[in-house]
Parts: sequence; C-alpha cells; structure tokens
Amino acid sequence: MFWTIPTIMTWTRIVAIPLIIGVFYLPIAPEMANLVATVMFVVFAATDWLDGFLARRLNQTSAFGAFLDPVADKFLVCASLLVLVHLNRADVFVALIIIGREIAISALREWMAQIGASRSVAVHMIGKLKTVMQMVAIPFLLYDGVVFGQIHTGRWGFWLIWIAAVLTVWSMVYYLQKAIPEIRARAK
Repeated sequence: MFWTIPTIMTWTRIVAIPLIIGVFYLPIAPEMANLVATVMFVVFAATDWLDGFLARRLNQTSAFGAFLDPVADKFLVCASLLVLVHLNRADVFVALIIIGREIAISALREWMAQIGASRSVAVHMIGKLKTVMQMVAIPFLLYDGVVFGQIHTGRWGFWLIWIAAVLTVWSMVYYLQKAIPEIRARAK
C-alpha cells in the first residue's frame, strides 16, 4: 500500500520542507514570508493527525505508512528548527537537543527492532506529547509577530520550544529506560 491517500498525505510533509524554507528566500516582505511559512507549516503538520485518522478509517494502514509517518514528522520539525536557528528565532542548543534526540531514538528503535525487542521502545504518550508541543511551538516562532494586538508569538514560541526541548529529553530518558533491560541482557 505504497500510494494510499494517507501515505500521500504523509509524503506531503516531506515535500513541504523545501517550500517552507523557500518562502524565506522569496523577494517578499518578511512579515508575508512569516505568515506564508506559518500557514504552510500548520497545514502540513495537520496532515500528521489526518493521515493516521484516514489510514484507520479507510483501512489503509501499512508497514510502509507506519515507517514513513514518524520520519516525515522528524524531517518537518528538524528542517523547520534549522530555519528558525538561521533566522535567530530558536536557540541552537534547543535544535541540538531535539535533533539529537530524534537521531538517538531512531537509532535505538532500529537496533531494538534488529534484536526483536521493538515493543520495549514502542511509541508512548510522552513521545506524542513531545511532538505536539514541537508542532505548536514552531508556528509561533515562524510567525514571529503580534496577534490580536497583544500576543507576541516570538516570546510565546521561545517558551514553548524550550518546553518541547524538556519533553524531548524526558521522552528520550523514558525510551532509554525501557531499552536498558534489553541492552543489559545483550551485553552479557
């Protein structure tokens, strides 16, 4: 089931990356670039929920879709973070925490799958909460303006992305703790 509606929606998150980045290189006002990039990110991030819903609803779940979905999320988040660091809207330390965790946990999951222990690092609610917080913080930082005459999204985004970084570390510790018994068993 390589070309199902849910899988195509997942692919759009990957295709969105150069589009979101490219907006900042267009000869348009910075405020307009911020708005367009924010809207695009929100629309494409929403496909994360929608593709899973449709896969279950249309009975179009697949192993490939289950693999591609978190990869697309990670690509979208990591690319957006790099743009935000480049624009001086996110701290490089936050980006390193989030990107480093994604690489580490992806490697851990791959290794655990190879040894037949992938259940011990299956997706948990803390990992989902981490993703949601990242997907909320990033649009605030992309927009970097004032909404409703009072809410400065850059300030809110600053705190939200740091909360996301804390949740990122927490989720990494959680997954590592789940994997340690298997790691110890294999080390003997």
